[in-house]
Amino acid sequence: MSVAPLPEGDWIRGISIKQPWTTAILTGAKNIENRPRPWRTGWVLLHASQQTDRPALRLPLVARTIRDRELVTGAVVGIARITDCHQDPEGAAPCSPWAHVGAWHLELADVQELPLPVPARGQLGPWKPTADLLGQVFQQLPGFRP
Repeated sequence: MSVAPLPEGDWIRGISIKQPWTTAILTGAKNIENRPRPWRTGWVLLHASQQTDRPALRLPLVARTIRDRELVTGAVVGIARITDCHQDPEGAAPCSPWAHVGAWHLELADVQELPLPVPARGQLGPWKPTADLLGQVFQQLPGFRP
C-alpha cells in the first residue's frame, strides 16, 4: 500500500516560539499561543527558538506543565494546526489560562511532537520552511497527512 504524498505549495509555515512555551505546547496543556498580529489558520512547524524566556520558568503554571522535560532550543520540535485566531473582547475574561490580554490568540490543535528535534533557524513572524527541512520533519511522521 502506498502512502499519498504531502501536498506541494504553501500549505505549512514555521512558527518560532521561545522556551518554555514551546514545551508547554508539546505537553498538550498549552493550546493558545499569543502573538501581536493575527495569523492564518493551517499547519505550522513548531520551532523552539534559540532564546529562553527565563522569567516564565518561575511561573507556577509553566513549572507544573514542563516539569522534568528537556527545553530544546534552535530546532523544530513538532507540528500543530492553528484552528482559530482571535482576540478576547475588551473586558472579557481570557479564553485560557495561557492567553495574554490584548494579544492575538492562536488556538492550537493536533499537536504532534517529533521523536528527534530537527536543528533549524527560525525567524520572527510566519516563515516558509525549506523542502529539506520538511523532508527531515515528515520522515519522523510517516503517517501524517494534512
